[in-house]
Amino acid sequence: MSNRFAIILAAGKGTRMRSKLYKVLHQVCGKPMIRHVIDEAEKADFAKIYVIVGHGANEVKAAVGNEAECLLQKEQLGTGHAVLQALDPLAERAGTTVVLCGDTPLITHQTIEKLIRIQEENQAAAAVLTAELEDPTGYGRVIRDSSGNVAKIVEHKDANPEEKRVKEINTGIYSFDNRKLFALLKQVTNNNAQGEYYLPDVIGLLVRNSEKVIAHATEQFEETVGVNDRIQLAVAENYMRIRINRAMMQDGVTLIDPDTTYLSAECKIGMDTVIYPGTVIAGKTRIGSGCTIGAYSQIRDCVIGDGAQIDQSVLENSTIGRNVQIGPFAHIRPLSKIHDQTKVGSFVDVKNTDIGERSGPSM
Repeated sequence: MSNRFAIILAAGKGTRMRSKLYKVLHQVCGKPMIRHVIDEAEKADFAKIYVIVGHGANEVKAAVGNEAECLLQKEQLGTGHAVLQALDPLAERAGTTVVLCGDTPLITHQTIEKLIRIQEENQAAAAVLTAELEDPTGYGRVIRDSSGNVAKIVEHKDANPEEKRVKEINTGIYSFDNRKLFALLKQVTNNNAQGEYYLPDVIGLLVRNSEKVIAHATEQFEETVGVNDRIQLAVAENYMRIRINRAMMQDGVTLIDPDTTYLSAECKIGMDTVIYPGTVIAGKTRIGSGCTIGAYSQIRDCVIGDGAQIDQSVLENSTIGRNVQIGPFAHIRPLSKIHDQTKVGSFVDVKNTDIGERSGPSM
């Protein structure tokens, strides 16, 4: 069994989202942010994944499901205090602990695995995932020593003018020697501008103890984009949509205009299917091979067989057989079943209907 563990921080309310929905539950390409992070962490061979919950704990737990164990942070006193909630299950465990953020939905398991590998191969007490920004305002700065290792991490509000000129920023993602992390967490104080217990202060304590701390600068800054407001949510959505569309095209799907095609993170589409501009494919839709999805179609939670032709229509939670023709301007409402080689013509509206094979005009 792997001796690697993950802690995902998801206790914040997200007041800047101006929403009744807790921050990590906001969706990016049809899936809650916290689910994106968990799903990638699951691919990275962790023995256990922990999610630190606080605001909206019950709702976040429901989104997490059985893939991770939730630990409650009753008071939100900072990132260091959040990680401390995993003290009991992890403090005595040998191995590596990665700390992730529930509001960074673009992180990939490849980057997580690379950070772990770099830390372990260098026999470092910790590795920090960093990025270079032309405008690092608001981000914690990574200050390196003469050997290129990390000397300290300084939050923007606590940085002096010289430190604020540093462009290498802390992404908030770390890989730690597990025992060393928890041995020092209790020594972290809240003597800072925010009065919080910062996880990055562990880095300073490790350095003071002559432990090796290294930094890995990612070339894919978009993976580390955090979401604190609706503007950043839109940025993350755009990055994710580009990623999904590229993956679909690499797998043999033709997108006539990727910039105006919206695919959910959980949809599956077969090879040689062609999707025209303005189309929205949402939920856990499954589309077979060799299909044609006409412009401005909207499809949610449907299963569509090979060779189907959907022309500018709306389909919801229904099953569509092979070589079916639908539209234009048809509305297939939930729980409908359209069997193979059936034709559903213009302006047809059906709901909870079972239409037999080869039905329809000229069939």
